[in-house]
Amino acid sequence: MKGGRLRAKRRMQSRAPSLRRTQTGAEARLWAALRGRRLGGLKFRRQHPIDRYVVDFCCPSQGLVVEIDGDLHAGRESQDEGRTDLLELKGFHVIRFTNEDALRNLDAVLEEIHDASVWRLEA
Repeated sequence: MKGGRLRAKRRMQSRAPSLRRTQTGAEARLWAALRGRRLGGLKFRRQHPIDRYVVDFCCPSQGLVVEIDGDLHAGRESQDEGRTDLLELKGFHVIRFTNEDALRNLDAVLEEIHDASVWRLEA
């Protein structure tokens, strides 16, 4: 790994704990539903570093990444797409939801996450 990429990866890994402490309301609501293997016995991690990124939620055993996109993501679609491409190259399947989805349609979000994890098991 090149020096610049290694520094970026270390910087992101050191940010993960602070991101856990400052999660959004949508992230907190989804985490309450995912933590402790509450969704189909799947083990999720929050603010989990992967390469030079910190993803919102990750189920490493299923290779599944869940991202909650808030207002900060508006206008950053190309950066998010590049991030998704890199994560997919690393073998992860990325699914994205908006803050509003997590706050207003949590059951539908959980169902989609569960379906994605089952699909990953069968693939």
